[in-house]
Order: sequence, then structure tokens, then C-alpha cells
Amino acid sequence: MADSEGRTVRRLERAILDLLGRRGPTATICPSDAARAVYEGDDDGWRALMEPARRAARRLVAAGEVDITQGGRPVEPSQARGPIRIRRARPPGAPPDHELRR
Repeated sequence: MADSEGRTVRRLERAILDLLGRRGPTATICPSDAARAVYEGDDDGWRALMEPARRAARRLVAAGEVDITQGGRPVEPSQARGPIRIRRARPPGAPPDHELRR
């Protein structure tokens, strides 16, 4: 990974954690939320940050910080195809999201 790309991924990781930190415990975000937060322009250049944002999410999964979900269920990052959501990691044995919302 090139140095500038590594810095971008780290900025995206911080953006993911910051965005999740400002939401409720069961909230999710889209990688585009992090891409938009990091992109400094006013146009749609944030789209070029979508794959780096997904890569940042995968790194955070490996660190135990977040889960990647599809259809509301956690998925292995290497198996995810198509749209994903990112949420705070759930400890093993944690109740399902619908029980946390009560």
C-alpha cells in the first residue's frame, strides 16, 4: 500500500469509528458516509474513495472494532458482494439488534 493510500485508509478508519460513535448502539453506516466525510471537494469525487472505505472497514473488522453486514446479518468481509453496512462489533453471545432496541 502506497504511503498516501495508507494515510487515506487510516483517515477513513477514523471517520468510520467517529460516525458510529455519534449514532446509537445498533446503528449502521454505509461506506459512502465515511468516503463523503473524508473527501474534501464539493463534487462526487468521494466515489473514488468507496473501495478504500471498504478496505478500511475490512481492517477494522480484523481489529475487532466493527462488523460488516448485509441484510442485517454479519458477513465475512471476503464474502461480501454488493452493498454493505458497517456497525460496531458485537461481543460474542450479544443479543440480536432487535433485542437491543427495546
